[in-house]
Amino acid sequence: MIRLAMLRHGHTAWNRAGRIQGASDIPLDDDARTELAQYHLPAPWDSADLWSSPLGRAEETARIVSGRAPRIAPELTEMNWGEWEGQRGVDLLETPNSGFRHIEDWGWDYHAPGGESPADLWSRLQPWVASLQSDAVVVCHIGIMRILLARAHGWDFDGPAPFRIKRNRLFVLHVDGTRLSAEPDPVRLIRETAAS
Repeated sequence: MIRLAMLRHGHTAWNRAGRIQGASDIPLDDDARTELAQYHLPAPWDSADLWSSPLGRAEETARIVSGRAPRIAPELTEMNWGEWEGQRGVDLLETPNSGFRHIEDWGWDYHAPGGESPADLWSRLQPWVASLQSDAVVVCHIGIMRILLARAHGWDFDGPAPFRIKRNRLFVLHVDGTRLSAEPDPVRLIRETAAS
């Protein structure tokens, strides 16, 4: 059985401002680069296949924590948020009839106007996941991770999520074709200790 370890990219200016960045190619900010430089992948993940979304914030995160160039998979591009791209979720929630809602109320077919649904994203990801031939680390986005973890946990975007995605942690899935199961606890990246 193949194991897939997912890592979320570092912060961007849009993350910190609460803006929906989706498929927009927003770079890491300088603070994220400084923080990520203190971490590296733990064994055995440091020698596993390394994949990344084509978006710069994911590819740069992969290079920083691994010290090598990742293979790029367009399928790992973040969810397209259509007309809501670049807007703030809190503002959309306060806008009457915007249609924006919390993730606990999505379902698999929910989408922004002109954007992708979780079901659309799973259709994009499924062939790539099934094609994996060996253990891999993938540096990607919270939307990608939500879809894969939802499949692994049997969560239908209805009610509270059975997982919480944090940065600087690997969320490990077991892959059997397109069937996914999740390891119970994430694996922390190794933090460099300052020389004394």
